[in-house]
Amino acid sequence: MQDDPLKYDLRGVSASKDDVHKAIEHLDKGLFPNAFCKVMPDIVGGDAAYCNVMHADTAGTKTSLAYMYWKETGDIDVWKGIVEDAIVMNLDDMGCVGIFDNIVLSSTIGRNRNLITGEVISTIINYAQEYIEKLADYGVHVHLAGGETADVGDIVRTIDVGYTAFARIKRSEIVDIRIQPGDYIVGFASYGQSVYENEYNGGMGSNGLTSSRHDVLDKYYMHQYPDSFNPHIPESVVYTGSRRLTDTIDIDGKAVSVGKLILSPTRTYLPLLKPMIESFRESIHGLIHCSGGGQTKVGKFVRSNIAIIKDALLPIPPLFKLIQEESGLSNREMFQVFNMGHRLECYTPDIDAAHAMIAMAEKLGIKAAIIGRVVAADKPQVIVEHNGEKIVYPV
Repeated sequence: MQDDPLKYDLRGVSASKDDVHKAIEHLDKGLFPNAFCKVMPDIVGGDAAYCNVMHADTAGTKTSLAYMYWKETGDIDVWKGIVEDAIVMNLDDMGCVGIFDNIVLSSTIGRNRNLITGEVISTIINYAQEYIEKLADYGVHVHLAGGETADVGDIVRTIDVGYTAFARIKRSEIVDIRIQPGDYIVGFASYGQSVYENEYNGGMGSNGLTSSRHDVLDKYYMHQYPDSFNPHIPESVVYTGSRRLTDTIDIDGKAVSVGKLILSPTRTYLPLLKPMIESFRESIHGLIHCSGGGQTKVGKFVRSNIAIIKDALLPIPPLFKLIQEESGLSNREMFQVFNMGHRLECYTPDIDAAHAMIAMAEKLGIKAAIIGRVVAADKPQVIVEHNGEKIVYPV
């Protein structure tokens, strides 16, 4: 089955966010224009040796899937995963500029009160404190600064869960992106079970949920939960798969439901990034959180004629194989929309540092490997090689 180039447009989503990048292209890029997050002068303290970083993100449409799973199963704990998703999408982006401690966090929650109960709101608000206490066990200290919870049913169909994070850091501690020929690419798995996770993680993260939800799940959900999708998209692209949320697939001899697999909380890499950066800051030429844009995300930070070659990827985990089987999408589309098994990359010219980082990850139960390299090229590009296929993404 060939990709339908209109499919994502019809669903109202974009892996590349071209409209957004075009809108912000003339805005100030901050002190480190190529850093993963915008870095501002120290507005808070007025110290030229310091800088400020503020970041905002949400769990995206993953909340729609959580809503359906909660209604189908009565499992209130599914909302705890949404809290992790929204928090981690902030913290791990900030981790890619070297921030992994003393972070202030504020929430913004908008709900449709007719569908989302007070019990759900209580679970979300209270679990945020529980989750940051878990992070503190790994030397990552996050401080809750309250937030806003609003009943906005006129503009939110179910619920939207977001956070804004702030940190102050020395300019000398910022990890900038300066990828260059000779760099090795270390990839860190998004799937499996780390020592700080309670169960198997499918590796989904909080990107590509609109695609995975509609491509995998059965048309039954269109009729059963009309509040779970945009009513303005064509019926032909609404829940086109064959699976139910409670269907199971075998992973390492254990039955895992499709719903829980897709809803796996976004894995945070901060317990790994903290010791990595503290030990190898000078050897790191870039940290990339492979979120929106999947394996092509790094292309947003390529500023010279180099080729990012990923030709030794980690094994593709069951979740992404399931999505591809149900959707019929090509490898080109899959690698551009999903992280496909690793959601963090480190670029370093130091092979010894690369191996040490891999050992650090494995100690935490995270698979890792050198998955590629950077070479000089006639023009900037990202190249993914998988199962004998070479996929070239111009930058």
